[in-house]
Amino acid sequence: MHQIDEILDKDHYRKIRFKISKTQHLLLSASINGVKGDFILDTGASNSCVGFEETELFKLITENSKTKAAGAGAIDMFTQAAHKNLLKIGRWTYDDFNLVVFDLSHVNTALEQHKAKRVQGIIGADVLIHGKAIIDYASQTLYLKKHV
Repeated sequence: MHQIDEILDKDHYRKIRFKISKTQHLLLSASINGVKGDFILDTGASNSCVGFEETELFKLITENSKTKAAGAGAIDMFTQAAHKNLLKIGRWTYDDFNLVVFDLSHVNTALEQHKAKRVQGIIGADVLIHGKAIIDYASQTLYLKKHV
């Protein structure tokens, strides 16, 4: 495993640890606009998102969106968009980060029913693609490539 770290470090990847929850979700800490939060790392989510109740916390400037959100048993959910934010995961940053804002209460209700910790949002495929992500499930490590 040490060789993988060295190779990816030379290729400008940042190493980020994640945890696996009781519900088998991948969990990591990240900050948006300098404010830390807890997030689910979700390879099946097309876009990263936060809940409506987190807009003030993360200092988001939102605008209404015509796009409807769907996922995890919920469909046709009203959304907002928040553009040009700063995302930081470990030592990796994304300084023109766009977010979807919508009602995440169904996600947190499901987590709470399993006595798992609430999350402020979801890190989705948009970030994983932008960061040319490599996920090592065995070592619970996410690698994201720094843009040089």
